[in-house]
Amino acid sequence: MADTLRRLTNTSSFSVLQDKLESWHKDYHVISCDQNLNRCCELIELTAKIQGQLFAILNLTAAEGGHYAGVETLKTRLLPWLGTCFSMAKPSVTDDTSLQLIQDSVEKDRRIRELCASHENDMQKMETQLCSSRLQLDSVRAELVDAHKELDEIKSKSATTLLATEDEILQLKADLRCAHEQVEIYKRKLDALDDYEHQIRLLRDEVSYLSTEKAVLQDRLVRSRSPSPLPRLSSCSSPMRSESPTRAQLTNSSRHARLVSRFSDLYAVERLEAQTLLRRYIADLEMVQKIIFIAVVESCKTAKLAYRQFKLRVKKTLSPSHYGPESLEDAAVDYIVRNLDLYDVQDSVNTVINTMNVNPRISFPPEVDFVLISTLIRETCRVAFAMQTLEPPLDLAFASDGELYNDNKYRRSYDSEFAAPLVMYHVWPALMEGNAVIVKGEAVTRRGALWSRSRSQSRSSSPVRSRSLSPTRSLAFNSKRSLSPQRLTASYL
Repeated sequence: MADTLRRLTNTSSFSVLQDKLESWHKDYHVISCDQNLNRCCELIELTAKIQGQLFAILNLTAAEGGHYAGVETLKTRLLPWLGTCFSMAKPSVTDDTSLQLIQDSVEKDRRIRELCASHENDMQKMETQLCSSRLQLDSVRAELVDAHKELDEIKSKSATTLLATEDEILQLKADLRCAHEQVEIYKRKLDALDDYEHQIRLLRDEVSYLSTEKAVLQDRLVRSRSPSPLPRLSSCSSPMRSESPTRAQLTNSSRHARLVSRFSDLYAVERLEAQTLLRRYIADLEMVQKIIFIAVVESCKTAKLAYRQFKLRVKKTLSPSHYGPESLEDAAVDYIVRNLDLYDVQDSVNTVINTMNVNPRISFPPEVDFVLISTLIRETCRVAFAMQTLEPPLDLAFASDGELYNDNKYRRSYDSEFAAPLVMYHVWPALMEGNAVIVKGEAVTRRGALWSRSRSQSRSSSPVRSRSLSPTRSLAFNSKRSLSPQRLTASYL
């Protein structure tokens, strides 16, 4: 019995019955009639199960008490209760009460139907709201899908825009390269324009020369037509033709001014550009300035030698067919002035670079070459070659490290010691016409320059002097034009 009672207690059947009863009470007006009946039958079944368990406990308890224990309780309580439950007693209500009960039942049924109708209306409203909610949910889902599609489109557009931006960047780079190429083309056109201007000046000089020659020929024609025998004799001997100037002589002054100006431009433009290029590889400014100075001196020497060789070839070519009034020397110079473009400047540039490569006075990083300053060398060779066509020709002044500073030939650089009397090294050579200084050079003066020069000479002999030519050999190049010893030294040292 104790085990059965414990199992009944542990299952909490009465608590479950109470919970179901309360739940039915809450949902009574919401659920339908069939559902209410099902709930009631469920409660009756559960009550019957509990009563069956209680009757089993009652039986066990009565059995434990023996044959006579508990008889009085069963007689007084259980049997009367059973009789009341199973007896068919006559109802004690009247007809009016029954009618009233029927009316109440009808009223309850009506209320139940109304509640069912209201419940159905509420269910329909809820279903309608549910449908609208589902429609809204579907629309939201559709909007979400559209948003995803728009996001994908935006992503694709962003990727396309990024690719387009990269393409634009590449296009801009290509345009920049084209712009640089255009700039180079314009620079070349500008150089060509300068050449055209140079040719125009040459043509103008030639026109003036032809005008002068025309005037001379007209004067000669007038004299040949005169009845006087003396003019006819002079016409036969033609002394006026020997006095007619050549084109080189007519344009000497203009070419002189232009070349002097170009030499100054070499110092102001090409020299600074070369110095900027060299400073990228050589940190020592003194060595950079020495390299530029030696390059200019070697370029002038090479251009002078090329001029003499070119002049010899021209004279050799013109000598078989030369019958003009001017001398062969003047005819050769005039031909060179007219055909300066025939000068092989690249050969001179290569010669200068090879000479500088074996010069022990200067040092250069092994990973680069003197071709870096080939622009300065080329322009200097052109200017020096054209200077040899002047009368008298222009030349560079002799320069030597440790020489006495001459204020007429040089000006001191900004980093010089202005009280020092000796030249430490040269930055730019001076331009000479005979013994007169046309353009001053630039030099660096410092104390102890003579001692530094003597120490450098004790280490190695000067390669420039070792390659110098003798005065007799230098005179053999030009039999018609004599050179002073100073010019000769400046040319080959």
